Amino acid sequence: MSSKKISQIAIVLGSCTAGGAYIPSMCDESVIVRNQGTIFLGGPPLVQAATGEIVTENELGGADVHCRISGVTDYYAENDQHALEIGRNIVYNLNRNKDTKLNSFMEPKYDINEILGLIPSFGSNEQMDMRKIICRIVDGSVFDEFKMYYGQTLITGFGSIYGIKCGIIANNGLLFPESAQKGAHFIELCCQRNIPLIFMHNINGFMVGKDYEHGGIAKHGSKMVTAVSCANVPKISLLCGGSFGAGNYGMCGRAFNPNFLFMWPNSRISVMSGKSAAGVLDTVKKNQKIKIAKSQAKTDNIELDNIQGLTKQEIDEMIQKYEYEGHPYYSSSRLWDDGIIDPRDTRKILSIALNASLNKSIQDTTFGIFRM
Repeated sequence: MSSKKISQIAIVLGSCTAGGAYIPSMCDESVIVRNQGTIFLGGPPLVQAATGEIVTENELGGADVHCRISGVTDYYAENDQHALEIGRNIVYNLNRNKDTKLNSFMEPKYDINEILGLIPSFGSNEQMDMRKIICRIVDGSVFDEFKMYYGQTLITGFGSIYGIKCGIIANNGLLFPESAQKGAHFIELCCQRNIPLIFMHNINGFMVGKDYEHGGIAKHGSKMVTAVSCANVPKISLLCGGSFGAGNYGMCGRAFNPNFLFMWPNSRISVMSGKSAAGVLDTVKKNQKIKIAKSQAKTDNIELDNIQGLTKQEIDEMIQKYEYEGHPYYSSSRLWDDGIIDPRDTRKILSIALNASLNKSIQDTTFGIFRM
């Protein structure tokens, strides 16, 4: 049914065991009630008989497990009433009313002029809270967040801007495997419902390291990149902070043909930040010098601590070069974006971009292979 654009929604109020566990797992969106709903292929008695493991129902497949760890369910409900309210919100976001441009709207409850105070000072390591940005942009400050407790470094959810329903994807940190899978799932939902996508960049890239490579970060990241590149709904990118490396790909950078791409004056775009680039080149240079020193030395007793990679001047020049070429003025002067905008004008400009994008009919999306 999902392939025929018939949405399937599950509200788990009790136990879903064995074959019943596949019902919420195969739905487009699923809600589960805390300390009441459970999903598992085999319950505690079967688990104990088969493996000897003693586990409670909630530890095995409760709301905290599936909303925070496994990602099987998408919404965490406190009780039955709350679950039904979430279900109504899901139906509201199905976008059954195609005449989106005629919808009424409310102004945000939070003043958009406060947005400048939410942007960290330049050079600060403080993280921008993108939820506070979103609630100053969407109608009535209403944002129905999707998978709030799973992959928490990526924010996804539905909102409206001047009455036009849209899906919003924003960064709150690095992209992890869970974040990427969550993003791919959300993009699929928006494409199935012909809902435009807004990407709000504030990203240093995907998480790196041995454990993450062994866990398939490249494979999981490719799911989100595949979803972005195949999506035929209108796509609008807004650089609110950094947009570095592969994070730019996953967030629909210029190479992925967004309908519009705007930048805030504080944003930056490059392969990586200047400090990261200087650190990488310093390490590479130092390792080269150590290798040469070992090959030329007659003994292994080499004072490695005295070997320096880049000089301080070279590091400063590298940082300065990246800062200059990653600046919005550098990007905009080469037509890599559609303009640098005042953050206080964000809501108005996104509305204009959405209206312009929706003048063209939306073609059905056919996705490529998602590596599993």
